[in-house]
Amino acid sequence: MMHFLPLVDATLNAASAVLLVCGFYFVRQKNIPAHRACMLSAFATSILFLICYLTYHYFHGVTRFPGHDFVRTFYLTLLGSHTILAVVIVPLVLTTLYRAWRRRFERHRRIARWTLPLWLYVSVTGVAVYWMLYHLKTT
Repeated sequence: MMHFLPLVDATLNAASAVLLVCGFYFVRQKNIPAHRACMLSAFATSILFLICYLTYHYFHGVTRFPGHDFVRTFYLTLLGSHTILAVVIVPLVLTTLYRAWRRRFERHRRIARWTLPLWLYVSVTGVAVYWMLYHLKTT
């Protein structure tokens, strides 16, 4: 049941990463409408990710990583940094979006310099965690 949700989660994380990079590109080009569209779309895909993630783990529970030794240590380190930053990024994203919405662009830029790389890291490592957990051959 719901065995497809981890792939959906990885796809949503990958989409968020692409949208974040495009949003950064557009703001550097001073194309604010395209930047806004990308960043709001990245936010929407992240919300959908969270809904799917929580739904899957509510019904499925924990999935154990089957690897051993160095691969297991690497996976757990990656998962740990991903999980901690996934919690940290929520208030950063909300604050960054709020400041843009309120047209406080100087304050928005100041926090976005931190938010973007952390959010991008969480999105990319989410895909890596999925790949390691479901596709890495450990035997």
